[in-house]
Amino acid sequence: MNSTPPGASITAEGFGAKGPRGWTFRDVRVTADPGSLVAVEGPSGSGRTCLLLALTGRMRSTAGRAAVAGLALPRQLPAVRRISALAHVPGVSELDPALTVAEHLRERALLQRRFGGSLRALLRPRAERVAEARGGIDAALHGAGLDPAALVKGERTAVRDLERLEALRLSVALALIARPRLLAVDDADLKLSAAERAEAWALLRSIAAGGTTVLAVCSEAPPDAVVVSTAPRTEPTAEAAGDEHRRSADSGDDEEEASDALAETGRS
Repeated sequence: MNSTPPGASITAEGFGAKGPRGWTFRDVRVTADPGSLVAVEGPSGSGRTCLLLALTGRMRSTAGRAAVAGLALPRQLPAVRRISALAHVPGVSELDPALTVAEHLRERALLQRRFGGSLRALLRPRAERVAEARGGIDAALHGAGLDPAALVKGERTAVRDLERLEALRLSVALALIARPRLLAVDDADLKLSAAERAEAWALLRSIAAGGTTVLAVCSEAPPDAVVVSTAPRTEPTAEAAGDEHRRSADSGDDEEEASDALAETGRS
């Protein structure tokens, strides 16, 4: 069965996380119903990726309160990780440029069957397991709007040969194999043309319309999204402004914070 599970609601009030360099994000407020398209908008270095990781149970928050599908954060991090999936997150869920589309899909389906299924499912006849895995892959590809046959070398196309929008669709498809209630996508509009951005948002909008809550980091949110801003809400002090300047100057800060968070909470 490949029916879409119900989406996850998201609520947060005064939500924040503080790391060794200071606040990665703070005072975040959001209320989103299941099946919403939620856009995390803010300048580079403002903690957008860290907020995405925190709301999917991959990073521990240190202030305020939040809940995903009624699961409290940070107390129920493992439970939130089980109902969420990451796509297109640099340093966390990146595609391997040397692998083909087919190899990525087979690997993810195998991991899902091994770690995401029940013991009963693992004990079923091999033919049934293979058929279910193929059905899950086909459903995920359809949901992501990716037709491998239309690629330059079909399923044998290496990731390095994909256009950026095709790579985004593949990353989303891989995440959808787990049938998450919450799909989190980083850098949804990065380095895309205006036409490609429209396609990317149409994709994420369609997934949300199907019932899965979508949380997407972007530089500019579409008008129909629930917008969560990581931009500073008040004038910073001189010390805070200096910290923010140092974070913005170092383009790797978000990725380093994300790596620290994953080292603590583990990948899923």
